[in-house]
Amino acid sequence: MTPQPNPGLGAAVAAADRAHVFHSWSAQELITPLAVAGAEGSYFWDYEGNRYLDFTSGLVFTNIGYQHPKVVAAIQEQAASLATFAPAFAIEARSEAARLIAERTPGDLDKIFFTNGGAEAVENATRMARLHTGRPKVLSAYRSYHGATAAAINLTGDPRRWPSDSGAAGVVHFWAPFLYRSPFHAENEAQECERALQHLEDTIAFEGPATIAAIILETVPGTAGIMPPPPGYLAGVRELCDRYGIVFVLDEVMAGFGRTGKWFAVDHYDGVVPDLMTFAKGVNSGYVPLGGVAISGAIAETFARRPYPGGLTYSGHPLACAAAVATINVMEDEGVVENAARVGEEIVGPGLRELAERHPSVGEVRGLGMFWALELVRDRETREPLVPYNASGEANAPMAAFAAAAKANGLWPFVNMNRTHVVPPCTITDAEAKAGLAALDSALDAADAHTA
Repeated sequence: MTPQPNPGLGAAVAAADRAHVFHSWSAQELITPLAVAGAEGSYFWDYEGNRYLDFTSGLVFTNIGYQHPKVVAAIQEQAASLATFAPAFAIEARSEAARLIAERTPGDLDKIFFTNGGAEAVENATRMARLHTGRPKVLSAYRSYHGATAAAINLTGDPRRWPSDSGAAGVVHFWAPFLYRSPFHAENEAQECERALQHLEDTIAFEGPATIAAIILETVPGTAGIMPPPPGYLAGVRELCDRYGIVFVLDEVMAGFGRTGKWFAVDHYDGVVPDLMTFAKGVNSGYVPLGGVAISGAIAETFARRPYPGGLTYSGHPLACAAAVATINVMEDEGVVENAARVGEEIVGPGLRELAERHPSVGEVRGLGMFWALELVRDRETREPLVPYNASGEANAPMAAFAAAAKANGLWPFVNMNRTHVVPPCTITDAEAKAGLAALDSALDAADAHTA
Protein backbone atom coordinates (compact mmCIF):
# COMPACT_ATOMS: atom_id res chain seq x y z
CA MET A 1 0.00 0.00 0.00
CA THR A 2 1.40 3.40 -1.00
CA PRO A 3 0.85 6.23 1.51
CA GLN A 4 -1.31 9.02 0.12
CA PRO A 5 -0.52 12.36 1.82
CA ASN A 6 -3.50 14.18 3.32
CA PRO A 7 -2.13 16.83 5.70
CA GLY A 8 -5.53 18.43 6.25
CA LEU A 9 -7.07 15.25 7.57
CA GLY A 10 -3.97 14.60 9.64
CA ALA A 11 -4.27 17.99 11.30
CA ALA A 12 -7.94 17.31 12.10
CA VAL A 13 -7.10 13.90 13.61
CA ALA A 14 -4.33 15.43 15.72
CA ALA A 15 -6.59 18.28 16.87
CA ALA A 16 -9.36 15.90 17.96
CA ASP A 17 -6.83 13.76 19.75
CA ARG A 18 -5.42 16.77 21.58
CA ALA A 19 -8.89 17.95 22.57
CA HIS A 20 -10.41 14.67 23.74
CA VAL A 21 -8.02 11.70 24.10
CA PHE A 22 -6.38 11.11 27.46
CA HIS A 23 -3.18 9.13 26.84
CA SER A 24 -1.69 6.52 29.15
CA TRP A 25 1.60 6.99 31.03
CA SER A 26 1.86 10.62 29.88
CA ALA A 27 1.80 14.21 31.03
CA GLN A 28 -0.90 15.25 28.60
CA GLU A 29 0.44 18.67 27.61
CA LEU A 30 3.99 17.41 27.08
CA ILE A 31 3.23 14.92 24.30
CA THR A 32 2.44 15.27 20.62
CA PRO A 33 1.13 11.92 19.37
CA LEU A 34 1.84 11.16 15.72
CA ALA A 35 -1.34 11.00 13.62
CA VAL A 36 -1.15 7.62 11.84
CA ALA A 37 -2.89 7.24 8.50
CA GLY A 38 -2.30 3.54 7.86
CA ALA A 39 -0.12 0.48 8.26
CA GLU A 40 0.77 -2.71 6.43
CA GLY A 41 3.23 -5.47 7.19
CA SER A 42 6.26 -4.04 9.00
CA TYR A 43 5.49 -0.39 8.17
CA PHE A 44 3.14 2.42 9.13
CA TRP A 45 2.82 5.96 7.82
CA ASP A 46 1.51 9.39 8.74
CA TYR A 47 -0.71 11.86 6.89
CA GLU A 48 2.32 13.68 5.50
CA GLY A 49 3.30 10.54 3.63
CA ASN A 50 6.25 9.71 5.91
CA ARG A 51 6.72 5.94 6.13
CA TYR A 52 8.31 4.22 9.14
CA LEU A 53 9.76 0.75 9.59
CA ASP A 54 8.22 -0.31 12.90
CA PHE A 55 10.88 -1.71 15.23
CA THR A 56 8.32 -1.67 18.09
CA SER A 57 5.57 -3.95 16.73
CA GLY A 58 3.10 -1.47 18.20
CA LEU A 59 3.75 -2.28 21.85
CA VAL A 60 5.43 -5.58 20.95
CA PHE A 61 2.19 -7.18 19.78
CA THR A 62 1.95 -7.10 15.97
CA ASN A 63 3.84 -10.39 15.67
CA ILE A 64 2.35 -11.07 12.22
CA GLY A 65 2.60 -7.43 11.12
CA TYR A 66 -0.18 -5.01 10.31
CA GLN A 67 -3.29 -5.81 8.29
CA HIS A 68 -2.64 -9.47 7.53
CA PRO A 69 -5.44 -10.22 5.04
CA LYS A 70 -6.33 -13.64 6.46
CA VAL A 71 -6.80 -12.28 9.98
CA VAL A 72 -8.74 -9.25 8.75
CA ALA A 73 -11.01 -11.59 6.75
CA ALA A 74 -11.55 -13.84 9.79
CA ILE A 75 -12.65 -10.86 11.89
CA GLN A 76 -15.02 -9.74 9.14
CA GLU A 77 -16.51 -13.23 8.78
CA GLN A 78 -16.99 -13.60 12.52
CA ALA A 79 -18.66 -10.19 12.73
CA ALA A 80 -21.06 -11.22 10.01
CA SER A 81 -22.02 -14.51 11.68
CA LEU A 82 -21.84 -13.79 15.44
CA ALA A 83 -20.34 -10.45 16.40
CA THR A 84 -20.60 -10.96 20.16
CA PHE A 85 -21.93 -13.36 22.76
CA ALA A 86 -21.78 -13.79 26.53
CA PRO A 87 -18.86 -15.79 27.97
CA ALA A 88 -21.02 -18.40 29.74
CA PHE A 89 -21.83 -20.12 26.43
CA ALA A 90 -19.79 -22.41 24.21
CA ILE A 91 -19.16 -20.85 20.82
CA GLU A 92 -17.00 -22.13 17.98
CA ALA A 93 -14.43 -19.33 17.81
CA ARG A 94 -13.80 -19.42 21.57
CA SER A 95 -13.54 -23.20 21.75
CA GLU A 96 -11.20 -23.37 18.76
CA ALA A 97 -8.97 -20.59 20.04
CA ALA A 98 -8.64 -22.36 23.39
CA ARG A 99 -7.85 -25.65 21.68
CA LEU A 100 -5.16 -24.16 19.45
CA ILE A 101 -3.53 -22.35 22.39
CA ALA A 102 -3.62 -25.46 24.61
CA GLU A 103 -1.99 -27.50 21.83
CA ARG A 104 1.05 -25.21 22.03
CA THR A 105 1.41 -24.56 25.75
CA PRO A 106 3.90 -26.73 27.65
CA GLY A 107 2.98 -29.63 29.90
CA ASP A 108 -0.62 -29.94 31.03
CA LEU A 109 -1.58 -26.26 30.69
CA ASP A 110 -4.73 -27.34 28.90
CA LYS A 111 -7.43 -25.08 30.35
CA ILE A 112 -7.65 -21.51 29.07
CA PHE A 113 -9.25 -18.62 30.94
CA PHE A 114 -9.72 -15.72 28.54
CA THR A 115 -9.25 -12.06 29.47
CA ASN A 116 -9.17 -8.80 27.52
CA GLY A 117 -5.43 -8.30 27.85
CA GLY A 118 -2.22 -9.11 29.67
CA ALA A 119 -2.78 -7.16 32.89
CA GLU A 120 -6.10 -8.90 33.49
CA ALA A 121 -4.41 -12.22 32.79
CA VAL A 122 -1.85 -11.50 35.52
CA GLU A 123 -4.61 -10.29 37.83
CA ASN A 124 -6.50 -13.55 37.47
CA ALA A 125 -3.43 -15.79 37.57
CA THR A 126 -2.38 -14.40 40.94
CA ARG A 127 -5.95 -14.68 42.21
CA MET A 128 -6.04 -18.34 41.17
CA ALA A 129 -2.72 -18.98 42.90
CA ARG A 130 -3.89 -17.39 46.15
CA LEU A 131 -7.15 -19.32 46.13
CA HIS A 132 -5.42 -22.58 45.21
CA THR A 133 -2.86 -22.30 48.03
CA GLY A 134 -4.78 -20.28 50.61
CA ARG A 135 -1.70 -18.07 50.98
CA PRO A 136 -1.50 -14.27 50.64
CA LYS A 137 1.91 -13.32 49.18
CA VAL A 138 3.25 -13.21 45.63
CA LEU A 139 6.94 -12.70 44.83
CA SER A 140 8.02 -10.84 41.70
CA ALA A 141 11.23 -9.38 40.29
CA TYR A 142 12.30 -5.75 40.49
CA ARG A 143 13.15 -5.64 36.78
CA SER A 144 9.68 -6.51 35.51
CA TYR A 145 6.44 -5.21 34.09
CA HIS A 146 3.19 -7.10 34.60
CA GLY A 147 0.45 -4.57 33.78
CA ALA A 148 -1.46 -1.60 35.14
CA THR A 149 -4.41 -3.12 37.01
CA ALA A 150 -4.32 -3.13 40.82
CA ALA A 151 -2.53 -6.43 41.43
CA ALA A 152 -0.47 -6.29 38.24
CA ILE A 153 0.97 -2.82 38.89
CA ASN A 154 1.95 -3.79 42.43
CA LEU A 155 3.71 -6.87 41.03
CA THR A 156 5.53 -4.68 38.50
CA GLY A 157 9.06 -3.73 39.43
CA ASP A 158 9.74 -0.70 37.23
CA PRO A 159 9.03 2.91 38.28
CA ARG A 160 5.53 2.92 36.82
CA ARG A 161 4.57 1.07 39.99
CA TRP A 162 5.57 3.82 42.36
CA PRO A 163 2.55 6.18 42.16
CA SER A 164 0.12 3.26 42.60
CA ASP A 165 2.07 1.09 45.03
CA SER A 166 -0.27 0.38 47.94
CA GLY A 167 2.50 -1.07 50.10
CA ALA A 168 -0.02 -3.63 51.35
CA ALA A 169 -0.84 -5.74 48.31
CA GLY A 170 0.88 -8.91 49.49
CA VAL A 171 3.75 -8.39 47.04
CA VAL A 172 7.44 -8.95 47.77
CA HIS A 173 10.08 -8.02 45.19
CA PHE A 174 13.40 -9.76 44.69
CA TRP A 175 16.40 -9.55 42.33
CA ALA A 176 16.29 -11.83 39.31
CA PRO A 177 19.51 -12.56 37.36
CA PHE A 178 21.01 -9.91 35.07
CA LEU A 179 24.73 -10.47 34.64
CA TYR A 180 25.51 -7.14 32.92
CA ARG A 181 24.30 -5.24 36.00
CA SER A 182 24.60 -8.08 38.50
CA PRO A 183 23.32 -7.31 42.00
CA PHE A 184 25.27 -10.39 43.12
CA HIS A 185 28.75 -9.31 41.90
CA ALA A 186 28.86 -12.39 39.68
CA GLU A 187 31.58 -12.83 37.08
CA ASN A 188 29.83 -15.30 34.78
CA GLU A 189 26.39 -16.75 34.05
CA ALA A 190 26.89 -19.81 36.25
CA GLN A 191 27.68 -17.62 39.26
CA GLU A 192 24.80 -15.27 38.46
CA CYS A 193 22.37 -18.19 38.29
CA GLU A 194 23.60 -19.80 41.50
CA ARG A 195 23.62 -16.55 43.48
CA ALA A 196 20.22 -15.42 42.14
CA LEU A 197 18.67 -18.72 43.17
CA GLN A 198 20.25 -18.49 46.61
CA HIS A 199 18.92 -14.95 46.98
CA LEU A 200 15.44 -16.13 46.01
CA GLU A 201 15.59 -19.06 48.43
CA ASP A 202 16.71 -16.70 51.21
CA THR A 203 13.81 -14.37 50.39
CA ILE A 204 11.39 -17.29 50.61
CA ALA A 205 12.87 -18.35 53.94
CA PHE A 206 12.66 -14.91 55.50
CA GLU A 207 9.16 -14.20 54.17
CA GLY A 208 7.92 -17.58 55.39
CA PRO A 209 7.29 -20.28 52.75
CA ALA A 210 3.82 -21.00 54.13
CA THR A 211 2.78 -17.40 53.38
CA ILE A 212 3.79 -17.41 49.70
CA ALA A 213 1.17 -18.30 47.10
CA ALA A 214 3.17 -17.71 43.93
CA ILE A 215 6.35 -16.57 42.27
CA ILE A 216 5.73 -14.72 39.01
CA LEU A 217 8.42 -14.08 36.41
CA GLU A 218 8.45 -12.86 32.86
CA THR A 219 10.09 -15.82 31.12
CA VAL A 220 12.25 -13.29 29.28
CA PRO A 221 11.69 -9.84 30.82
CA GLY A 222 10.46 -7.46 28.13
CA THR A 223 10.03 -3.77 28.87
CA ALA A 224 12.53 -4.07 31.71
CA GLY A 225 15.35 -4.90 29.32
CA ILE A 226 14.99 -8.20 27.38
CA MET A 227 17.21 -10.28 29.64
CA PRO A 228 17.10 -14.02 28.81
CA PRO A 229 17.71 -15.85 32.10
CA PRO A 230 20.92 -17.87 32.42
CA PRO A 231 20.77 -21.64 31.88
CA GLY A 232 19.36 -23.40 34.91
CA TYR A 233 17.64 -20.41 36.50
CA LEU A 234 14.04 -21.17 35.55
CA ALA A 235 14.57 -24.85 36.39
CA GLY A 236 15.90 -23.75 39.76
CA VAL A 237 12.85 -21.57 40.40
CA ARG A 238 10.63 -24.49 39.43
CA GLU A 239 12.42 -26.68 41.99
CA LEU A 240 12.04 -24.07 44.74
CA CYS A 241 8.33 -23.77 44.00
CA ASP A 242 7.91 -27.54 44.13
CA ARG A 243 9.85 -27.76 47.40
CA TYR A 244 7.74 -25.14 49.17
CA GLY A 245 4.34 -25.71 47.57
CA ILE A 246 4.44 -22.38 45.71
CA VAL A 247 2.64 -21.80 42.41
CA PHE A 248 5.04 -20.94 39.58
CA VAL A 249 3.57 -18.33 37.21
CA LEU A 250 5.29 -17.40 33.96
CA ASP A 251 4.26 -14.17 32.25
CA GLU A 252 4.49 -14.71 28.48
CA VAL A 253 2.38 -11.68 27.55
CA MET A 254 5.22 -10.10 25.57
CA ALA A 255 7.54 -13.06 24.96
CA GLY A 256 4.92 -15.53 23.73
CA PHE A 257 3.59 -16.53 20.32
CA GLY A 258 6.78 -16.54 18.30
CA ARG A 259 8.48 -13.44 19.66
CA THR A 260 11.58 -15.34 20.83
CA GLY A 261 11.69 -17.77 17.90
CA LYS A 262 9.65 -20.40 19.76
CA TRP A 263 5.91 -20.57 20.34
CA PHE A 264 6.62 -19.62 23.95
CA ALA A 265 9.85 -18.38 25.48
CA VAL A 266 9.73 -21.19 28.06
CA ASP A 267 10.27 -23.62 25.17
CA HIS A 268 13.92 -22.50 25.17
CA TYR A 269 14.33 -24.02 28.64
CA ASP A 270 13.93 -27.78 28.46
CA GLY A 271 11.70 -29.39 31.04
CA VAL A 272 10.43 -26.19 32.65
CA VAL A 273 6.64 -26.10 32.96
CA PRO A 274 4.87 -23.45 35.04
CA ASP A 275 1.63 -24.00 36.92
CA LEU A 276 0.03 -20.94 35.30
CA MET A 277 1.08 -19.00 32.21
CA THR A 278 -0.29 -15.64 31.10
CA PHE A 279 -0.50 -14.52 27.48
CA ALA A 280 -1.90 -11.71 25.31
CA LYS A 281 -0.40 -9.45 22.59
CA GLY A 282 0.91 -11.92 19.99
CA VAL A 283 -1.95 -14.40 20.45
CA ASN A 284 -3.78 -12.43 17.74
CA SER A 285 -1.26 -9.67 17.05
CA GLY A 286 -3.45 -7.22 18.92
CA TYR A 287 -6.00 -7.05 16.10
CA VAL A 288 -8.78 -7.35 18.73
CA PRO A 289 -7.94 -7.21 22.47
CA LEU A 290 -7.38 -10.68 23.95
CA GLY A 291 -5.37 -12.24 26.75
CA GLY A 292 -5.62 -15.23 29.00
CA VAL A 293 -4.26 -17.68 31.54
CA ALA A 294 -3.22 -21.22 30.65
CA ILE A 295 -3.97 -23.39 33.68
CA SER A 296 -2.43 -26.65 34.86
CA GLY A 297 -4.52 -29.69 35.72
CA ALA A 298 -3.90 -29.37 39.45
CA ILE A 299 -5.08 -25.78 39.63
CA ALA A 300 -8.00 -26.42 37.30
CA GLU A 301 -9.06 -29.24 39.65
CA THR A 302 -9.26 -26.73 42.54
CA PHE A 303 -12.17 -25.11 40.73
CA ALA A 304 -13.80 -28.26 39.38
CA ARG A 305 -16.52 -28.19 42.04
CA ARG A 306 -15.74 -24.82 43.60
CA PRO A 307 -16.71 -21.73 41.63
CA TYR A 308 -13.88 -19.55 40.46
CA PRO A 309 -14.73 -16.04 41.71
CA GLY A 310 -13.69 -14.04 38.67
CA GLY A 311 -14.85 -13.17 35.19
CA LEU A 312 -15.15 -10.50 32.54
CA THR A 313 -18.07 -9.42 30.39
CA TYR A 314 -15.99 -9.82 27.23
CA SER A 315 -14.02 -12.93 28.21
CA GLY A 316 -13.26 -14.83 25.02
CA HIS A 317 -14.96 -12.28 22.80
CA PRO A 318 -15.89 -13.89 19.47
CA LEU A 319 -14.10 -11.31 17.33
CA ALA A 320 -10.93 -11.59 19.40
CA CYS A 321 -11.02 -15.38 19.39
CA ALA A 322 -11.64 -15.53 15.65
CA ALA A 323 -8.60 -13.29 15.23
CA ALA A 324 -6.59 -15.64 17.47
CA VAL A 325 -7.60 -18.71 15.47
CA ALA A 326 -6.63 -17.01 12.22
CA THR A 327 -3.37 -15.67 13.66
CA ILE A 328 -2.23 -19.04 15.02
CA ASN A 329 -3.08 -20.73 11.72
CA VAL A 330 -1.20 -18.03 9.79
CA MET A 331 1.81 -18.45 12.05
CA GLU A 332 1.74 -22.21 11.50
CA ASP A 333 1.09 -22.13 7.75
CA GLU A 334 3.55 -19.34 6.95
CA GLY A 335 6.38 -20.41 9.26
CA VAL A 336 6.28 -17.17 11.25
CA VAL A 337 7.90 -18.65 14.38
CA GLU A 338 10.66 -20.17 12.27
CA ASN A 339 11.17 -16.87 10.47
CA ALA A 340 11.60 -15.03 13.77
CA ALA A 341 14.21 -17.57 14.87
CA ARG A 342 16.11 -17.51 11.58
CA VAL A 343 16.16 -13.74 11.06
CA GLY A 344 17.18 -13.27 14.67
CA GLU A 345 20.01 -15.78 14.45
CA GLU A 346 21.29 -14.93 10.98
CA ILE A 347 20.64 -11.19 10.58
CA VAL A 348 19.49 -9.23 13.61
CA GLY A 349 21.75 -10.76 16.26
CA PRO A 350 24.94 -10.63 14.16
CA GLY A 351 23.97 -7.18 12.84
CA LEU A 352 23.51 -5.75 16.32
CA ARG A 353 26.82 -7.21 17.47
CA GLU A 354 28.51 -5.53 14.51
CA LEU A 355 26.93 -2.21 15.53
CA ALA A 356 28.31 -2.71 19.03
CA GLU A 357 31.82 -2.98 17.61
CA ARG A 358 31.45 0.36 15.84
CA HIS A 359 29.54 2.39 18.41
CA PRO A 360 31.01 3.14 21.85
CA SER A 361 27.53 3.87 23.18
CA VAL A 362 26.53 0.20 22.92
CA GLY A 363 27.40 -1.51 26.17
CA GLU A 364 25.68 -4.85 25.58
CA VAL A 365 23.62 -6.67 22.97
CA ARG A 366 21.22 -9.35 24.20
CA GLY A 367 18.19 -11.21 22.94
CA LEU A 368 16.83 -13.96 20.74
CA GLY A 369 14.31 -14.33 17.93
CA MET A 370 12.73 -10.92 17.30
CA PHE A 371 13.35 -9.83 20.90
CA TRP A 372 16.56 -7.81 21.34
CA ALA A 373 17.93 -4.92 23.39
CA LEU A 374 20.88 -2.59 23.10
CA GLU A 375 22.10 -1.30 26.46
CA LEU A 376 23.34 2.24 25.77
CA VAL A 377 26.06 3.63 28.00
CA ARG A 378 28.22 6.70 28.49
CA ASP A 379 31.26 4.60 29.30
CA ARG A 380 31.76 0.94 28.43
CA GLU A 381 34.29 0.42 31.18
CA THR A 382 32.15 1.75 34.03
CA ARG A 383 28.87 0.74 32.34
CA GLU A 384 27.34 4.07 33.34
CA PRO A 385 23.95 4.23 31.59
CA LEU A 386 23.56 6.79 28.81
CA VAL A 387 20.82 8.41 30.92
CA PRO A 388 20.04 7.98 34.64
CA TYR A 389 17.46 5.47 35.85
CA ASN A 390 13.93 6.73 35.12
CA ALA A 391 15.29 9.92 33.54
CA SER A 392 12.98 12.56 32.10
CA GLY A 393 13.29 16.03 30.60
CA GLU A 394 16.82 17.32 30.06
CA ALA A 395 18.34 14.31 31.82
CA ASN A 396 16.87 12.11 29.09
CA ALA A 397 18.18 14.29 26.24
CA PRO A 398 20.71 11.74 24.88
CA MET A 399 18.04 9.07 24.43
CA ALA A 400 15.65 11.62 22.96
CA ALA A 401 18.32 12.61 20.45
CA PHE A 402 18.86 8.98 19.50
CA ALA A 403 15.11 8.41 19.03
CA ALA A 404 14.75 11.55 16.91
CA ALA A 405 17.64 10.46 14.70
CA ALA A 406 16.08 7.04 14.19
CA LYS A 407 12.74 8.55 13.19
CA ALA A 408 14.48 10.93 10.78
CA ASN A 409 15.94 7.83 9.15
CA GLY A 410 12.49 6.24 8.74
CA LEU A 411 12.83 3.88 11.70
CA TRP A 412 10.40 3.95 14.62
CA PRO A 413 12.37 2.79 17.69
CA PHE A 414 11.29 1.25 20.98
CA VAL A 415 13.11 3.33 23.61
CA ASN A 416 12.95 2.67 27.35
CA MET A 417 15.30 4.31 29.85
CA ASN A 418 18.85 3.80 28.53
CA ARG A 419 17.92 1.06 26.07
CA THR A 420 16.58 0.66 22.60
CA HIS A 421 14.73 -2.58 21.96
CA VAL A 422 14.70 -4.21 18.54
CA VAL A 423 11.31 -5.89 18.37
CA PRO A 424 9.97 -5.78 14.79
CA PRO A 425 7.16 -8.05 13.56
CA CYS A 426 8.10 -11.72 13.47
CA THR A 427 7.21 -11.65 9.78
CA ILE A 428 9.96 -9.16 8.95
CA THR A 429 11.89 -9.92 5.77
CA ASP A 430 15.66 -10.13 5.47
CA ALA A 431 15.72 -6.91 3.46
CA GLU A 432 13.57 -5.05 5.99
CA ALA A 433 15.74 -6.23 8.88
CA LYS A 434 18.89 -5.07 7.11
CA ALA A 435 17.30 -1.70 6.31
CA GLY A 436 16.35 -1.29 9.97
CA LEU A 437 19.87 -2.12 11.10
CA ALA A 438 21.29 0.43 8.67
CA ALA A 439 18.96 3.13 10.06
CA LEU A 440 19.88 2.10 13.60
CA ASP A 441 23.57 2.33 12.71
CA SER A 442 23.14 5.96 11.66
CA ALA A 443 20.97 6.87 14.65
CA LEU A 444 23.52 5.51 17.12
CA ASP A 445 25.86 8.31 16.10
CA ALA A 446 23.59 10.58 18.16
CA ALA A 447 24.11 8.34 21.19
CA ASP A 448 27.87 8.15 20.60
CA ALA A 449 28.02 11.96 20.89
CA HIS A 450 27.26 11.58 24.63
CA THR A 451 29.87 8.96 25.46
CA ALA A 452 33.00 9.55 27.50
